[in-house]
Amino acid sequence: MDKSPPHTPDGKALKASARIRSRIEQAHKRYYANDNIAAFIEPGDMEALLDEVAGKMEGVLESLVIDTRNDHNTRDTARRVAKMYLNEVFRGRYVTPPSVTEFPNAEYLNELMIVGPITVRSACSHHFCPIMGRMWVGVLPNEHSNLIGLSKFARLAEWIMSRPQIQEEAIAQVADLLMSKVAPDGLAVVMEADHFCMHWRGVKDTGAKMINSVMRGSFLKNPSLRREFLALVNLKE
Repeated sequence: MDKSPPHTPDGKALKASARIRSRIEQAHKRYYANDNIAAFIEPGDMEALLDEVAGKMEGVLESLVIDTRNDHNTRDTARRVAKMYLNEVFRGRYVTPPSVTEFPNAEYLNELMIVGPITVRSACSHHFCPIMGRMWVGVLPNEHSNLIGLSKFARLAEWIMSRPQIQEEAIAQVADLLMSKVAPDGLAVVMEADHFCMHWRGVKDTGAKMINSVMRGSFLKNPSLRREFLALVNLKE
């Protein structure tokens, strides 16, 4: 079977991004900034994509009139930025979810559990500026729920947050993922974050934070449970 990369009509090999995009579109899936596209990444794609992004970033620096050939500080910046985006800051787009071992609720635990604060880091999908914050997760399990280790909450949150995001959609994605993994009666997620697209540019207000929440199941239906969770989450710590 021919394993060579697909070619354009003029005989040139398709770039890594075009190959990946073609697979996604043929599957009729979307590839928004905060989507995971790991299912469409094949061996060798990430290395080729790194070279492609580095080349594009070199063009950005050139258009910013930065002399990367003679400036020792920016000579390798394009590749460093490409590696940062693909392997760190936006890693959650390109890799499969972390392995999570689920345990049966053998003791039929059914009381409120809270995990946090979990440190979260992301980037605003509007300006690619950092989002730095904390997240709290409340879980009300039932006898059929799965229990996962405390560190796994942080790992799953990091996988979601390591993509260009807006905070409102990010915590909804975290809630959806945890509901599918744990299957509790109720789930609550609260996030507090600094947005550098507001601190660093625009209004340049360094004191403003964004706090929002997502409530599912019992937390949405039971005001007493919701109040208990919010009272135990101390945002001033």
